[in-house]
Amino acid sequence: MVSFPSAPSVVIVGAGAMGCLFAARMAEQGATVTLVDVDRDRLSAIAGEGISLKDDAGTRTLRVGAALAADVAAPVDLVLLFTKGTHSAAAIASVAHLASPDTIALTLQNGIGNADLLAEAFGAERVLMGTAHVPADFTGKSGVVTHGFGFLELGGFTPEAQPYSQPVAELLERSGFKTKIAADANHAVWEKVAFNAALNAMAMICEVPNAGMDNEPGKRIAASVVDETLAVAAAKGIHLEREQILSTIASALKEHAHHKASMLQDREHGRMTEIGTINGAIAREGAELGVPTPVCETLTDLVRVIELAYK
Repeated sequence: MVSFPSAPSVVIVGAGAMGCLFAARMAEQGATVTLVDVDRDRLSAIAGEGISLKDDAGTRTLRVGAALAADVAAPVDLVLLFTKGTHSAAAIASVAHLASPDTIALTLQNGIGNADLLAEAFGAERVLMGTAHVPADFTGKSGVVTHGFGFLELGGFTPEAQPYSQPVAELLERSGFKTKIAADANHAVWEKVAFNAALNAMAMICEVPNAGMDNEPGKRIAASVVDETLAVAAAKGIHLEREQILSTIASALKEHAHHKASMLQDREHGRMTEIGTINGAIAREGAELGVPTPVCETLTDLVRVIELAYK
C-alpha cells in the first residue's frame, strides 16, 4: 500500500490564491510546504509574514517556505501544480529536477492538457490529475480568503498511477478539503472544464462577479457553453451529467455571489488569461472532432480581443 510520511514534503508551484490556500492548510496539518513562484516580491512577503488564512474556521497565520524553483532541492514527496495553464510548460520545466521514483505530481489546475505535460517530466505512472471546486481570493501579497462549499476530486493519469490517489487524498482531507477519489479522473476534469468555461470568460468580458451572471441571459450563455462542452466530451467518449453541472453553477452563483472568477481577476491586473486551456481548448477539440462550438469560439475571441488591448 502506498503511503506518505507523517510530515510529507510538499512543493506547490504557483503562489496564487489557490496555491497559498493549499499551502497554508497543508502546513497547518504538519506538512513541510514550500511555495514556488517567479514573483520575488510575493515570495518575500510570504517568507517574511507567512500566509494569512481566513476561512469559516477563523483567521490565522501559517508559516511556509517560499523559494524560486532553482533553489528547491529533492527529495520531495508531492509536487502540486497550481499555475495558470498558459504557464504550465515553463513551470513544470522549472521543477523537473525534483522528479524521482518516490515523487508524486498532481495538477488541480483549470483546463485541459496539464497532466500530459506533467507526465513528460515526472512519468505518467506518478501523475495524478483532478479538480478543485474551491473559491479563493487574495488579500494583499500574502493573504487568502475562502468560505462556503468546496470539494476536490482526483485520480490517476494512468491506471498505474491510481494507487497514489489514496495517500494524497488523505493528506488533502486532513487539510480541510472534502476529497473524492475518482475512478475516471478525465471525467472529473472535463466536468470542471464545463463549469469554468460557462462562467470564467463571461465574467471577464462583462466585468462582473458571480452575482452579475445570476440572471436569465447569464444562465442562457452558461447553459449553451455547458451543452457545447458536453457534445465535445461525448465525441471523445466522455459522458457528463448536464443537470449536475448546471446545479454546481447555480450553487456557485448563489453561495459565492461576490466571488470574482480568476479570468476577471486577470483582467483587473492586466494579466493574460488561461482561455486557451478552457473555452479555447473546447473549441479546438471540437474543431478536430467535427463538433460545432460557436459560443465557446466567440467567448474565446472576445477574451483575446480584451487581452490584446492590455498586452
